[in-house]
Parts: sequence; structure tokens; C-alpha cells
Amino acid sequence: MKIRIAIGLGGPADLSADGFAGLVADLAELRFDSLWISEVLTGGGLDPLIALATAAQLHPKIKLGTTMLIPGRNEIRLAKSLASLDVLSRGRLLITFVPGLAYGPERDAIGVPVSERAAAIERTIPRLRRWWAGEQVDGITVSPRPIQDPLEIWLGGLAAASLARCGRIADGWLGASCTAEQARLARSMINDAARDAGRGIDPEHFGISIGYTHQPLDSRQLAALAARTRGRDIDPRALVPVGYSALRATLQSFIGVGMSKFVLRPMSIQGSWRDELTGLANAVGDLQT
Repeated sequence: MKIRIAIGLGGPADLSADGFAGLVADLAELRFDSLWISEVLTGGGLDPLIALATAAQLHPKIKLGTTMLIPGRNEIRLAKSLASLDVLSRGRLLITFVPGLAYGPERDAIGVPVSERAAAIERTIPRLRRWWAGEQVDGITVSPRPIQDPLEIWLGGLAAASLARCGRIADGWLGASCTAEQARLARSMINDAARDAGRGIDPEHFGISIGYTHQPLDSRQLAALAARTRGRDIDPRALVPVGYSALRATLQSFIGVGMSKFVLRPMSIQGSWRDELTGLANAVGDLQT
């Protein structure tokens, strides 16, 4: 099983042009697998398509990942934008689609009621696949086609309906805000749904996005995580490793239940980004295989 470790931005990122360029260079030098940009419309992070297109030009090899919204997007523009990015990055694009946050200002910014987001995902993914395969949908074809054939689509989510959807129509799963045992159960449910649909999910296509920090979460961070995990009987503090040793132990627990792809999201950094990434590489880099 190939263990791969990526870095996700969305928290304390240096948003200057020079800072971003330095971060991309450091990721490649320290042999992280990929750079991930999360899409949160009302957050302070970078726009994923623009940031990843920039990263593609800054370095010729590092892979480019995004957790991106489907609800609220024009399907044809989405198909063309992602295909174009895959072409210009020479086939380095990684995609996980998400329905978006269901609380706070983000809920309204997305522009699609929470109750309608699942239907948007169900409708859009098959159409994207057909466009990227060169087919005509509703009298429209999309060009260019992606370099990757197929351009894989991963999904997230922990709800039973989300896991069943992943098994039926996705190529992989990137979970978040869950325990190793919950991830194990999610993997099993996804595989069951895929089997019922007459298909299969690559056993190496299961991953976890993990936020970590160097100090205990403050009240604001705890409240945000509690909102995200509302309805689940779990202490949100148990989901965020504090320090590199705890992060390493968390990664090992997920590897033990079959997860092999990880997006690590620093919620705080020690020193510069270079310092943080170096410390992280020293702490967990050897887990990559």
C-alpha cells in the first residue's frame, strides 16, 4: 500500500506571491506528495483553481489537489476549468468534491439550499465524466479534454447517504473530522455500496484530511469543529492531534484501518512555513512508502 502525505492550506497560509512560491518549492524539496487547497468561499484561503494553476507553473512535478464545491457552479464551466487545469499541469490534478459547509455564512454564500446539494452532486458527476470522455451532453461538448483518462473524482462525507454515493459514483474517498474506527466503517460501507452497484473502489483510494496544531484548540476553533461534527457523539478535541508525536500516532492509527492518502492541514505553525514543513517532514515523512 502506497502511503502518501500531502499538505493542505486553508488556515494560517502566507498569501503573498513570494510566500506562496516559497511554500510550493519547500513542499517539493521536502518530498511531500501534493499541495491541496480547500474551497471555503467565506474563508481567508486562496481560490483553489487560481492557486493550483499558479503552483503548476511554479513547479513541474508536485501534484495539485482541491476539495472543491459542486453546488452553485455552472457544470460546463466547471468541466472546462478542471480539464484546462489538468492539461496545463500535464495531468497532475487531484479532485475531491464536497457539498460545502451547512452552517454560518458559508451556508448562504454557496447559494444552494443544504437539502438540494446532494442532488446537485448526483446530477453533475455523471455529466462531468461524459464531457471529459469527449461525449456530447445536451448538445454540448467540452474541449480540451483532461490529460488523465479518466480524471478521477473523489468524494468526502460521513453520512450514510454520502458513503453510499461515493461507492456508487466516485473513484475514492477523502474523509475528515473522524476517528480511525469511523474511517474503517466508512471504508466498509463504501465498498459495500460499490459492490451493490457492480463496481469497485481501488483499495488505495481511501484517505483522510487531518487538521493538527501545536497548542490546544481555542474556544473559537472548538466551536467551529463542534458545529462540523454536530450530531455525532464525539469530543471535537479528540479529532485534532496536538504536536508532531500525536500527529504521527494518529496517522499510524488510520494506516492501520486501510487509509493510505493523507492531507495534513496545519492549524498553527511554529516559526516560518519552512520551519513548519521541515519539522513535519522529520516527524512523519518516513511513513511514506
